[in-house]
Amino acid sequence: MTVTEMPAGGVTISAAAELSGLSVDTLRYYEKEGLTLHRPERSSSGQRRYTEDNVRWLGTLVMLRKTGMPIRDIKRFVDLYRIEGSEPQRLAILQAHRVHVLEDLNEVQTHLDAINRKIDYYEEKVLNA
Repeated sequence: MTVTEMPAGGVTISAAAELSGLSVDTLRYYEKEGLTLHRPERSSSGQRRYTEDNVRWLGTLVMLRKTGMPIRDIKRFVDLYRIEGSEPQRLAILQAHRVHVLEDLNEVQTHLDAINRKIDYYEEKVLNA
């Protein structure tokens, strides 16, 4: 199932976990920490029902976490998202995070360059042996 194929009544927490790539425990943690925009509705039996909007928002959270954004910054971003007119503050959070990602990328590139120099060294040794 994809997000666009979700039933009108939503999906269970297990299905939402599968669709988002998160674990059920992580979904519960995100709810507890207030990272979800809207708490999932509950079925008559008390089961969480995640809507398409819920799952799409989880995709945003996944993307931010995969970029290395700390939970505290994601929480601040989510809190601001709930406030109309907070776009400048949300932009500032993303811009600051971009600086950190670029610094990390530069460091990884430096490491890759060092590895490539070693590979070149050993390839030259092997070819000339």
